[in-house]
Amino acid sequence: MAPKSLLPVILVSISALGYAELRNCGSAQYDTAQYVCYDNQFLCPISSGEPLSYCSGACFSKFMYQCVKNVLSTLPAVDPTTPFTLTASNPGLPIDGKAVTACGQHWSIGGETCSYCPSQQVGSACPPGKITAMFASEGRAAMDTMVPGGQGVYLDPYWNVGYTQAHSAYIPPGSTVEGLVAYNGGGFVNLNGNGYGWAACPPTASGGGGSAWNLVAKNATNAATLANCYGVNLKVTVLPKGTYGAWQYT
Repeated sequence: MAPKSLLPVILVSISALGYAELRNCGSAQYDTAQYVCYDNQFLCPISSGEPLSYCSGACFSKFMYQCVKNVLSTLPAVDPTTPFTLTASNPGLPIDGKAVTACGQHWSIGGETCSYCPSQQVGSACPPGKITAMFASEGRAAMDTMVPGGQGVYLDPYWNVGYTQAHSAYIPPGSTVEGLVAYNGGGFVNLNGNGYGWAACPPTASGGGGSAWNLVAKNATNAATLANCYGVNLKVTVLPKGTYGAWQYT
């Protein structure tokens, strides 16, 4: 997935490939588990379970780009005032379609949403707090909450996804707060580290218990340590404006 500009999409030329279970694409052979063939002459890789699409000589991710009348362009960003939820996308994984959830100042996939609302003060205005929702604007993200001051999203020094506690702006030193973009009709994209995207680590690989998978922003500094993790895309589903996910996430 291209990190910041339109043109650095993945370009794949036809060449002799030596994979098992080969098929022909023009004069080349390719492994159907790793590539798809378009027009019997162009190969595009399968990335994070997604067969990249094809447009005018370029391979692209539908989570970030669109092809209209053979012209490739980035998808429009989600409106900064529109909240959205996220689900993992990789058909080869058991977490495909599972929600991204917030609990313990940490994002995971397929976990539980942990929230709180001071019902004595807020009363019937308390949101249900059962979904994890967020906003994105100008490369940054925040949780979709009612609590004064909000709750910002960051990538901690180990590239896990965290969010600030309510009534606190503290972010661990060495964290990253930029490079997070939500595309309307597409995905929530990690543009840090040359566009490596996201990795999902099963509980045994991420060091935790339970059924939730850890979500990590993959980049050049940590890619080698994620051998037991798997690439995923994060699909954006927008919510009606004015929807609050929670009073605060805990």
